[in-house]
Amino acid sequence: MKGTLGNMMQQVQKMQEQMQEAQAEMVNKEVTGTAGGDIVKITMNGQQQVKAIKIDHDLIDGDHEMMEDLLVAAFNDALNKIAELQKDNLGGLTAGLNLPPGFKMPF
Repeated sequence: MKGTLGNMMQQVQKMQEQMQEAQAEMVNKEVTGTAGGDIVKITMNGQQQVKAIKIDHDLIDGDHEMMEDLLVAAFNDALNKIAELQKDNLGGLTAGLNLPPGFKMPF
């Protein structure tokens, strides 16, 4: 039992190191969420910080409600893309741990 626990602790420590590396990589990744056929584009980094917002004002035509809706849609599109990046980057880290179903990482 002691050997098994020690082995598991080593795996957890290695996984934490890999997770920190993957999270550091996410800072440098960027995604662009779009809405309205690219009328609105929101660029975010992997830490969900907005880096840029581009709006094609010629296609909005003064419709402020549409603008608000497009901003929300583009923002949500960018967040979904970040979630996919995180899943791709961090998903394989827990593969060898035999964690119970439904167990979420990080703690």
